[in-house]
Amino acid sequence: MKGNIFPCIQKYFHEALFEKIPHRKEPGTTFCAYTNYETDYRGSYTYFIGEEVVSWACFLPEGLQKLVIPHQQYIKFTTNPAPMPDVVVNAWKEIWEMSSKQLGGKRCYKTDFEIYDKRAVDHQNIVLDLYIGIESE
Repeated sequence: MKGNIFPCIQKYFHEALFEKIPHRKEPGTTFCAYTNYETDYRGSYTYFIGEEVVSWACFLPEGLQKLVIPHQQYIKFTTNPAPMPDVVVNAWKEIWEMSSKQLGGKRCYKTDFEIYDKRAVDHQNIVLDLYIGIESE
């Protein structure tokens, strides 16, 4: 697989970095976030992978960073079951092709994120939720 995301995901899981996250709220539920967009989905952005925490007011182990997902209006998409990576690649392709009207609002490109919970255990039949930030009306 090409790009910078897959190596980040590999490192996260192969090195069990999730086990170093203090105060994990729901161990095993993974968040992948896209933030600090340079322009839109075609420009540069920052990618985070991790878990939600109960409290982040503590020391973070070396190599970990925190991201506070901003409070904004989101449109939620839930995928149909499909194998990885097709499930996420196809979902994003569909979203990128949507007009603002089809999407339910104009994207604001602050932070978008995916949630992989117990429905993502079987890598041949993953279901995930995608949250796309839109401008408030």
